[in-house]
Formats: sequence, structure tokens, C-alpha cells
Amino acid sequence: MIPENAPSSEARGVPPPALQESMRHMERREWWLWSYAMLVTILLTLAIGTFAFPALLSDAGEGYSFAIIHAVRGLVGLVLIFNVYVVYQQVQINRIRRQVTAQAFSVGKVETLAEEVYKVAVLDSLTGLHNRRYARHRLQDEIARSERNQHPLTVIVFDLDNFKKVNDTHGHEAGDRLLRAFADRLRRATRGSDVAARYGGDEFLILLAECKPGDVQYVLKRLDGVQAEFGEDMLSVSFSAGWADYTQGESPDELLARADKALYVNKRKAKGQEKPSVVSA
Repeated sequence: MIPENAPSSEARGVPPPALQESMRHMERREWWLWSYAMLVTILLTLAIGTFAFPALLSDAGEGYSFAIIHAVRGLVGLVLIFNVYVVYQQVQINRIRRQVTAQAFSVGKVETLAEEVYKVAVLDSLTGLHNRRYARHRLQDEIARSERNQHPLTVIVFDLDNFKKVNDTHGHEAGDRLLRAFADRLRRATRGSDVAARYGGDEFLILLAECKPGDVQYVLKRLDGVQAEFGEDMLSVSFSAGWADYTQGESPDELLARADKALYVNKRKAKGQEKPSVVSA
């Protein structure tokens, strides 16, 4: 899924207009250079043939030989002038080519920078999911779209159970593996139009646009049984979840508050259980 604020096509490597114009200019110069070369070759061939052919048919006098010598000298001068022109044009083409190369290199640097900025702005560095900032931004957009089109919208919030105990027992590397494993399953459990995000710490969030009645249970079912390998141990991921359906006129904070309330009600009920039970608001 590519977010709406992803880098533009120009930042992703499409040559800008100035670069395209430079490339076309260089191609035109090369085309004219080769055209002139062919034209001069043809003219020289015709000129030499014009002077030399009569001499082959009859005995030419000294005057005719003198004229041929001067004609050949003129042709040689013309060739030298053309060679100077060719060298000049080649220098210009090389200069343009260097400019195009420099511009292409600059576009590559801009693309790389845009991708880095994009990752920092909207992605969580550990899990690769969207981050809290992007999730709240999309929530505002989805609420506006829901109000405009009268489409349903559901927010599901997740909290990993006993996550602090995992960190204390196995270390933060084991905790990071659990987070990545859960994030990967969360990504695969959602549709392309949904938004899966790490909301902070061991908290995750999903925005289900145009959510059908069975979508929530479908997502929760696909999240059951997540495990992460750590050394010789296989760590299981249990979670608590709560969700809330958007009601017209509700603010993003109010919608999230209702989902959080359902989450913590469920967390208290599911404490000590292997499988989560889910409360909706």
C-alpha cells in the first residue's frame, strides 16, 4: 500500500523537464552531426569524381592537371574545416552529456533523500508499519471520507500481553522480535485499503475503512497464534484488542478513546487467559 503522501513520481526517478530537454538537445546535435558527415562525404565523392572522371577518358593537359590540384587542395581544406566543426560539436555533445549525467545523479540523490524522509515521516523504523503520526493523519482523512460518503469506519487497537515480562526475562532483542512478528502478521491480516500502524511501544492500531460486519473477527482470527523464534526458544505473542465504530460528528480523539476503553476492559477480562476476548465500544 502506497500512502497518499508518498514521494512524487519526479522524486522516484522520473527525469524532470529540464533533464528531458537536455537529453533531446543532445540527441538533436548528434543527429545533425551525422547528417553533416554523410552530406560532406557525398559531396566530396561527387566533386572528386567530377574532376577525375574526364581525365580518365582523355589525356589531360598541364592546365587541367593544375586545376585538379587546386580543386583537391580546396577539398582538403573543406575536409579540415569540417573536421574542426566535428571536433567542436563533439566537445559540445560531451559537455551536454556531462550535464545530463550530473543532473541524473542529482535526481538519484533527491530520490534517495525523499525515500529516507518518507520512511522517517510515516514509517516505524522497527516494524516497518506506519507510525503514530501517519495513523492519526489518515484517521482524520478517513473520518472526513466516512462523513462525506456515509461509509462505515472501524478502529481496532491492540496491546501485547505481558510484553514487559518478555523484555525483563529475555531482553529487548526478544521483545523487538515479538513486535516485528506481530507487525508482520498484522500487515498480512489487513487489506490494501486498511491502515496498520504501530501506535507506540507494544500498542498497535488498524483503521478499517468501509468495514463489513465480519471484518473485525476475520482480522482477529488471523492474528491468533503469532510466534517469534529467539535462539532455542519459541516466544508466543498474546494480545488484547478492542474496537469502536465511528459515529457521525465524532472527533478522532473521541473515537480512539472509545476504542482504548474497550481495549482495557478486554485486557482486564483476558488477564491470565491464553486467547483474547474482545469487547467493542
